[in-house]
Amino acid sequence: MTWTPGCPPREEAYFRHALRPLARPAEDAIAAVRDALRDSVHAHLQSEVPLGAFLSSGIDSTAVVALARELRPGIRTYTVGFDDERYSEIEAATQTAAALGVGLTATLVHDDDVIAALPRIVWHLDDPIADPAIVPLWFLARTAARDVTVVLSGEGADELFAGYEIYREPAALAGVGRLPASLRRGLRAVSAVMPEGVRGKSFLDRATTPIEERYYGNARIFGPAEKARLMRAPAQPHTAVTAPLYTAAADLDDVATMQYVDLHTWLPGDILTKADRMSMAHSLELRVPFLDRAVYAAAASLPTSLKVARTTKYALREAMRGIVPDAVVDRRKLGFPTPTRVWLRGDVGAWAGDVFADAGVDHLLDLGHVQRLLAAHRRGDADHSRKIWTVLMFCLWYAQQTTPRPVPARP
Repeated sequence: MTWTPGCPPREEAYFRHALRPLARPAEDAIAAVRDALRDSVHAHLQSEVPLGAFLSSGIDSTAVVALARELRPGIRTYTVGFDDERYSEIEAATQTAAALGVGLTATLVHDDDVIAALPRIVWHLDDPIADPAIVPLWFLARTAARDVTVVLSGEGADELFAGYEIYREPAALAGVGRLPASLRRGLRAVSAVMPEGVRGKSFLDRATTPIEERYYGNARIFGPAEKARLMRAPAQPHTAVTAPLYTAAADLDDVATMQYVDLHTWLPGDILTKADRMSMAHSLELRVPFLDRAVYAAAASLPTSLKVARTTKYALREAMRGIVPDAVVDRRKLGFPTPTRVWLRGDVGAWAGDVFADAGVDHLLDLGHVQRLLAAHRRGDADHSRKIWTVLMFCLWYAQQTTPRPVPARP
């Protein structure tokens, strides 16, 4: 902001995202990614205090560790997992650490740990964030902070290099998008009368809806009808937030447009916020080499064909081939998966019911409806875990930020 006496303040952005593909051979574009990321990781290793790195089962953190060990062969790495092996990355991370020749410290999180830690986690967040990955990140940072003061992490790679599976959606919907408008309207009418849950309904809904109406990021928890059922006051439509972004991205293809939206919303509002607050809660400095300006420039110049080809993050994977194990290069994204579905059918679910009963937010939300969702989830009738978890995080935050209320003890 610039202010001159006698004039109104003038505001301007100091940086604007520019996702513009460059016409060059694929091998040159991939080499540019590799060189920029290597330089960034090496620069982020400068430290006068103990330094380590987070390591999951995926390409992002593995790339950072593999490049870091070029200068620091003995770098310490940290991972986290759960009792339920379907959601635990400890085994895969252990194999990766062994292949790279680095030490690994693994932390196992139990249901009791979640109940004990969640109110404290919410307190450190300041703002309500319902991403379940906050939980493993809290325990990961706590363990790392016992040994090191600085950690490197892989945040930013998914947004820059198109790592989310939903970025492959435009290609899947392209066939319907090429149909005449009248036929698309007919398909949308068919989808409107199809019962919820019927196979193909969601595909038709999304294929016949313009991208600016259907896409607003990764976290789509409650649909319009569900929000109307849950909330006491009318909900703000997502377009109130995303419309200016779609205007600015009007000349981009659909994949780059989705990235543009996420770079302005999901990345700063979720990914970086939770990483910053969960690490700083343990006085741990977290560094993100993927968000270096040169790495950004290399990613922003990639054509869609090098982002979502046979897999997600194609250019990044190929840039790291030969540097990280092939098993990691070709592994699908997991990203510290969290067993909220399992937790909410056990002791965490019973505890959540007590939180809802004493949350003091009935003037804002229909918690009777939420309790019914919880009961159906615990019976195994449906998977409502993301919806229940979202309301749980809000209730914990609200209780702390308004009139302090005691959080129910574990059952």
